[in-house]
Amino acid sequence: MPELPEVETTRRGIEPHILGNTLTRVVVRNASLRWPVPRILDKTLAGLKVESLTRRGKYLLLGFPAGSVIIHLGMSGSLRMVACDSDRNKHDHVEFVFQDGMCLRLRDPRRFGAVLYTAKDPLQHKLLVNLGPEPLQRGFSGRHLYDHSRGKKVAVKLFIMNSKIVVGVGNIYANEALFLAGIHPKRVAGRLTAERYDRLAQAIKNVLRAAIKSGGTTLRDFTAEDGRPGYFQQKLNVYGKAGEPCPGCGTPIKHITLGQRATYFCPHCQT
Repeated sequence: MPELPEVETTRRGIEPHILGNTLTRVVVRNASLRWPVPRILDKTLAGLKVESLTRRGKYLLLGFPAGSVIIHLGMSGSLRMVACDSDRNKHDHVEFVFQDGMCLRLRDPRRFGAVLYTAKDPLQHKLLVNLGPEPLQRGFSGRHLYDHSRGKKVAVKLFIMNSKIVVGVGNIYANEALFLAGIHPKRVAGRLTAERYDRLAQAIKNVLRAAIKSGGTTLRDFTAEDGRPGYFQQKLNVYGKAGEPCPGCGTPIKHITLGQRATYFCPHCQT
């Protein structure tokens, strides 16, 4: 599933191609995504310029004078800039056609993604309004995690994956951040000290920045806007490495299921 680094990589990749560019039409080839694609997109947005392209959590926001398109890549989605006359894949469901002959094409084999529209402030949309702070911006810190964890009996890994606490810390990066911070994923969130949360917040930032710099993580479906894969997979310390030696101490990496998600950790380094 594309996580924050993959979505941010996509945003940075497509921004130079669409920012300030004029949209000539929106082609919806299959409206049956996670939620139906609005029928008004073409009529409402054709002829307008893209004024902004931002990210909130795992959502991309395309800003137009008339409103905003909200895009989520779901489990297997990707956005690519292609020539409009290029061959289409059967999973290319939505196409934003620009006046320069290029298209922003959404490919989503599992159709769990979303393309929505709002004429109001997109940050007040029901999908975004309750999201926690961005982990790479002001407002996110160890103190934030510590304050929100008090009284919480949930495992710390599930706590940091809660988008109401902090956005964008998906399964891969939660595993990696906890390893860097030396925290066992099953530790009760409400029992961790402020000092340990300071280390965890910094680890989250370091992992996400490194992943963005590497272009994201390709495990199954993700590729960037030009079709290139992300390379952070080559730098993973624990995720997907059950039985392999810990890069810190050599102890075999352990694999368990926590909250129905694959969880990897070093039983010696993470306490």
